[in-house]
Amino acid sequence: MKWLNEEVLETDNIKLIPLQWEHRDALVAAASDGNLWELWFTSVPSEATIDAYLNKALADFKNDTALPFAVIDKRINKIIGTTRFANGVGEHRRVEIGYTWYAKSYQKTYVNSECKLLLLQYAFEALKAIAVEFRTNWYNFASRNAIARLGAKQDGVLRNHQLMPDGSYRDTVVFSIIESEWKACKTALLYKIAQIHKRDDS
Repeated sequence: MKWLNEEVLETDNIKLIPLQWEHRDALVAAASDGNLWELWFTSVPSEATIDAYLNKALADFKNDTALPFAVIDKRINKIIGTTRFANGVGEHRRVEIGYTWYAKSYQKTYVNSECKLLLLQYAFEALKAIAVEFRTNWYNFASRNAIARLGAKQDGVLRNHQLMPDGSYRDTVVFSIIESEWKACKTALLYKIAQIHKRDDS
């Protein structure tokens, strides 16, 4: 039986829908807001790489190791980025949240906090995960700080973890939230989201 099945997750502001081939052009348009693929330490797709990106995401879903989503701004019904469950192991109820990026105009807003709330809530409360991982490049300091602010703890650094397209080596920083930490993490996330909206409404 498959562990990672297609789901739609949503708040009042955003919706996560299963990623499909028809989202191709919308994803390229979202990534073009800030030319996000130019950040060498990320894996944001461009027009040249989007097909391979989607092939990988959909193949992993078929193999029950991933559940990729397109992120939609419900106010204007527009795709603004993507995120996914990755490296899932149903037998051990462990999964990673990764491949997350948003159009530049949506960065440092409520979007990431609400996406993470939806994903973590689904992982711990529906999938009954015992641990949720986050991984990022050593040099992606913004991502490392954002993951820590979620309440995730740093597990360690996988040195020379991956060979990059330019021939350099990637050191990967691994974080996790475990099942017993989820209740406190959820409370903190809900509070943070409320404060963001209170600030934006003032």
